[in-house]
Amino acid sequence: MSGASSQVLGLNTKSQDSANLPPFAPSGGLYAVLAYVAWGLLPIYWKLFGQTPAIEVLSHRMIWSMVFLLTLLGLQHRQAELKQLSPKKVGVLLTTALLLTFNWGLYIYGVNSDRVVETSLGYFINPLVNVLLGFLVFKERLSLGQKIAVLLAGLGVANFIWNFGSVPWIALALAFSFACYGLLRKIVAVSPMVGLAVETALITPLALALVGFWAVSGTGHLGTSLSMTLLFIGAGVMTSMPLLWFNNAAKRLRFSTLGFFQYIAPSIQLLLGVFVYREPFTATHAVTFGLIWLALAIYSGTSWREQRSKSAQTH
Repeated sequence: MSGASSQVLGLNTKSQDSANLPPFAPSGGLYAVLAYVAWGLLPIYWKLFGQTPAIEVLSHRMIWSMVFLLTLLGLQHRQAELKQLSPKKVGVLLTTALLLTFNWGLYIYGVNSDRVVETSLGYFINPLVNVLLGFLVFKERLSLGQKIAVLLAGLGVANFIWNFGSVPWIALALAFSFACYGLLRKIVAVSPMVGLAVETALITPLALALVGFWAVSGTGHLGTSLSMTLLFIGAGVMTSMPLLWFNNAAKRLRFSTLGFFQYIAPSIQLLLGVFVYREPFTATHAVTFGLIWLALAIYSGTSWREQRSKSAQTH
């Protein structure tokens, strides 16, 4: 759910020979829209849990995502891919699993504490954090447009802090944790579905222990009603289906084309926060979002021109 979605899902864009794909494939566009719209509408699903603690929702999201993904891998006869993972790769996936757990949990907490607007801000900032980490970690050179974009995003956050007197910590934590997750998944060569299945499997023992404790102590919500139980189970499907749609989109679209779909999700989240859940959207919010939207426009335009230039050189 970010500008680095391909990195986050462990996709190797070079191996997919993105440059040889057609400029636009309708089926790929449909899958991309399905994935990003689903991610954008997720706050509606998390809101259905009401006052259920975020950590309990997160625990079930991990458990049922693992069940769903391992079932799919089994149906596709891909169990051998799990056995081929080296201890080093599993170690990296444990780190990414912890980052993902933090990100998912914080997102659920943000939605259910009536801060949907701030969570959308985090995913708008995320692509620019990816650029910053690419510069800091991989020593990637930033173009003038990218430098201006990062600066404008920084000004947007500074405006928020100056006028509200508080740091938008949910937005920043979501952006940086997701970017760090994507960075590590870029390094480890594991397919998207296998990687996510292993990550959820690594966290599931702890999640099961927590669910068991809540059941014994009578404080858990599993089984309290059919609707709640189905919501818990459905969390795995709601997590995994957009991932599968995204993977199908990534196979059919150029990486640069796919990038222009990435802002659908946080845009929907923002609209939900303001118009459905009636969260405040002040002049300060408008300036902060305006600066970040301008930054994203410059960033996207610069990336598009660079991609066009590279394509022209290779042909």
